[in-house]
Amino acid sequence: MKIVGIAACTSGIAHTYIAKEKLVKAAQALNHTIHIETQGTIGTENELSAKDIAAADVVIIAADIKVGGKERFQGKRLVEVPTHIVIKSPKALLNKIQAELGL
Repeated sequence: MKIVGIAACTSGIAHTYIAKEKLVKAAQALNHTIHIETQGTIGTENELSAKDIAAADVVIIAADIKVGGKERFQGKRLVEVPTHIVIKSPKALLNKIQAELGL
């Protein structure tokens, strides 16, 4: 799968980056491509491009707060989960998404 997404937590520090790291490592282990934008106290990092979004099979938003820019994903398959789900079992989440989307 080609995955893009956003990671964001209430403080915008620890869980944001842990969620991103867990998603990236799980996706790589499962041979998926992934690009995760972070939104936190220092602003947006690794911002997704229109090209990244257009090429994606699915968008994952791992967030405990309202994220900015969700309108960019209109027409895309969107999965929204709290950061603790991604941190606890990222591979299971990706496998479930892949099975449900038939990819």
